[in-house]
Amino acid sequence: MPILDFDSQVFLAPMAGITDKPFRLLTSSFGRGNLVSEMVAVNALERFNLKTSRIADVRDEPYRVVVQLVGGEPKLFTQAAKIAEDLGAYSLDINMGCPVKKIVNNNSGAWLMRDLSRAAKIIETTVRATKLKVSVKFRKGWDHDHVNAVEFAKMCEENGASYITVHGRTRSDFYSGQADWNIIAEVKETVKIPVIANGDVYDCLSAQKIIHHTGADAVMVGRAALGAPWIISDIDRYIKTGYQPKEKDILSIKTVILRHIDLLVQYYGQQTALQLSRKYVCWYCKGLHDAKKFRENYIHINNLSVAITAIDEYFNDLLNNKQEEK
Repeated sequence: MPILDFDSQVFLAPMAGITDKPFRLLTSSFGRGNLVSEMVAVNALERFNLKTSRIADVRDEPYRVVVQLVGGEPKLFTQAAKIAEDLGAYSLDINMGCPVKKIVNNNSGAWLMRDLSRAAKIIETTVRATKLKVSVKFRKGWDHDHVNAVEFAKMCEENGASYITVHGRTRSDFYSGQADWNIIAEVKETVKIPVIANGDVYDCLSAQKIIHHTGADAVMVGRAALGAPWIISDIDRYIKTGYQPKEKDILSIKTVILRHIDLLVQYYGQQTALQLSRKYVCWYCKGLHDAKKFRENYIHINNLSVAITAIDEYFNDLLNNKQEEK
């Protein structure tokens, strides 16, 4: 079933501090896939907070962006939805699944799975406030004694959600243990609106398996994209054609890292880009030879040009060692 005229069944999951504009630009450069913003707090957006407004501003991006809103007060979603629409959102998603304590303590994110009436009011308010389609992302339940994803999905549909994303873990699980794909299948059997499956999608095969197992209309990929922004387009291509992508070689990984840092510099400036690059470089280098030693050195570098030189030297050593092995 087509979802909002998207041309891909693969969504990049919204991840705070990660799926910013530089990451979306980089991900899109590999090919098709649907992109979602970081969480945008409705109370800050409604106050026209500069930093929050910048996160929500996707007007100059050359692809459709789903902007995700988070909050616990229904009335704040009215203005926030209108602002997000003005800032170029293709559609809106409401976060009702974030397990982080700071979010939950504000009666937002996964906490809303404990209060269906408030959650319903938020969805209804948002749908009324905008001409954009509205979706909801939520979890299996609050904990294993309160699994209510099916009931919650019905509520979302009844209050105007155009599609939903279900993460197969409870709030109490956070990101540990195995995601429950069966609960996603139950949701899919219950509602008529499209369902996106989320949880334990690490590669092309697991993406195909979750779609087949749950009957979901699409798949959402989160942590697997850390250090591998190409995975979204790889999965999209695999689902459409069966093409199994080749593993990225050392030179390709180096090229992507440097491109990512360049995008960070353009968006944030050199100092912030360097700070942010530390986590990304660690993810990109995972599994490579002597990666631990390189990461330990890299995180202490305080100059961008020195950081670029360190990346060059590390990857050149890897390439030279590979040549010698031949």
